[in-house]
Amino acid sequence: MTVHSRRTFAQDPAALARDKPRVTELRLSAFAGHRAAAFPLGPLTLFSGPSGSGKTSALRAYEALARLGAGAELVDVFPQPARCVPERARADGQARRGFRIGCTVDGPAGPVRLDVAVQAEPELRIAGERLTRDGLTLLETALRDPGRRAVQASWHTAGAAPVTRAPLPDDRLGTALLPLRVAGKTDGQRLVLAAAEQVVVALRSVFACDPRPARMREPVAVGAEGLAGAGRLLGGCDNLAEVLWRTRAECGNRHAQLVAALRAGCAGPVVDVLAEQAGDGALRAVLDRGDGVRTCVGRLGDGELRYLALALVLLTGPRVLEVDPVAEVPEAYQSLTVLADGFDRCLDQRQKRALADLAARACGRGHIRLIGAVADATWAAAADGVTVVNLGRTRCHGM
Repeated sequence: MTVHSRRTFAQDPAALARDKPRVTELRLSAFAGHRAAAFPLGPLTLFSGPSGSGKTSALRAYEALARLGAGAELVDVFPQPARCVPERARADGQARRGFRIGCTVDGPAGPVRLDVAVQAEPELRIAGERLTRDGLTLLETALRDPGRRAVQASWHTAGAAPVTRAPLPDDRLGTALLPLRVAGKTDGQRLVLAAAEQVVVALRSVFACDPRPARMREPVAVGAEGLAGAGRLLGGCDNLAEVLWRTRAECGNRHAQLVAALRAGCAGPVVDVLAEQAGDGALRAVLDRGDGVRTCVGRLGDGELRYLALALVLLTGPRVLEVDPVAEVPEAYQSLTVLADGFDRCLDQRQKRALADLAARACGRGHIRLIGAVADATWAAAADGVTVVNLGRTRCHGM
């Protein structure tokens, strides 16, 4: 692997606004085809490499951490856990195999490390978790008794007792549960809370996006129950027309930027992009060509459709995308992270360069972070602030 780079939480909101919690490193100690891997993450990061090099696995691990940070159960996050176990991993004497993932989150509490060991076989459960800052262990869990559906947890207290011990569920991330278990009465407890909340805020607002042109060509039906995504863009961008129907009237400035982006990435003139309602009430997205002709997006090529959808994602925010942000934290203190598998799929060189420039501008403003998987990142080299993680020299042997 080669890397090329070009460039307390609730108690102090002003500090948090200046230093939003953000994931700066993804660690795959043993996950699918990755072993002892650590990847730096910037505001705009592209995993580059051929098929089988592990790009999708890296994005999948990040999304898994995000869902665990949001409080999801293991079985929902890893429906096929055996596929996450390294192919050549050997079972121990009790037939147990698993995988290990982690990340580093920077923010007001300083660099905080989260590492999680998951037992995939014979039963799916968290085998161990560690939350640390500057070498100090803030939370540590371990599976002491395989017969109990719990892990033994200890967290930093620095009061009359140096640590507090209690059982935690073995099917959820302990870090996400700490705000409900720690009182915050001592300096040590407040440090634990600040670190845990920083990690949760950084992980929570994630939008996994992989536009599906075949679905985007279909009109969006309006039934008695309402629209497909209630005005929020789905991960496959199936309901593109529905979102355009909403956003065109909400923010003229961002819509103008979207139209400008489409002029750079679509064939022929583009004066506007909008949604029309047919006689049956269904919505369809169209390009206004400016000469009385409107082109239904169903006529566009796959590359143009994916380009349109990704540009829309980069120019919107959590209120428009189908994400689960931290409701109790003001939006200005959070960073939305977009995970885009196949970010360059079906795009020509002109579209790739235009999308790279748009992504660099959006990520440079700080309201969005993007992690994409691409076959080749040479087209993005000229864009400002891009971190490229080249997996081309590493063959991935995961399932």
